[in-house]
This record gives sequence, C-alpha cells and structure tokens, in this order.
Amino acid sequence: QVQLAESGGGLVQAGGSLRLSCAASGRTFGSYTSGWFRQAPGKERQFVAAISRSGGSTYYADSVKGRFTISRDSAKNTMYLQMNNLKPEDTAVYYCAADPRYVPPLKEDYNYWGQGTQVTVSS
Repeated sequence: QVQLAESGGGLVQAGGSLRLSCAASGRTFGSYTSGWFRQAPGKERQFVAAISRSGGSTYYADSVKGRFTISRDSAKNTMYLQMNNLKPEDTAVYYCAADPRYVPPLKEDYNYWGQGTQVTVSS
C-alpha cells in the first residue's frame, strides 16, 4: 500500500512563501495522478492543485492561480506545492493525495491521502 506524508507546513507572515512536500513510500508519483487539497476550520475540504499522471498537465483552484505551483520529482517519490504571496485565507490543513487510476484531478476520490500539515498565515 502507498503511504503519503506531508511536511513543510508552519507559521508564516502574509506575503511570505512556503514549500510543502509530500513523500510517498514504495512507489513513484510518476504513474499517479497527484494533488493537493486543504481544509480550513469549520470548512469543507477543497481542491488546491493537481498534476496529471504524466506530469504534462497541471490544474489550480482560482484562488491560488499565479501564487501556487505544483510539481513532482518521480526519482525522489515526492511532490511539492510551492506557495508564494501567502494570504491569511490560505490558512488550513493541507493534504496531498495520489491515485494510480485516471481519476478526475479536481475531485476528492483519490485512493491515497496523507495525514495533513498545518499552514498558518498571519496578518
């Protein structure tokens, strides 16, 4: 079974940057649809960004376009979410997800999920 583990979260001031990592055990993300989701207190989990199985296509929520970048390093079995110009509204627990199937990248039916990492953006 694939296990995912997020890291890189923390406290940052508005306007700052942070890079989240998601390490997978046993398999490479090169053959998986991969994505990032987040959940703020009292809110539903929402889509943030995703990358196709081949890595040829990326997708972003409107709220993060131009600020966040998703990438993947298959050799290291790791994917990343580079977050720039962070805003207080970005505060949430961030989860990485992956699936070997051709799942819709913007939806939440991925097979594998990490435990999440907290990102807090102060004003």
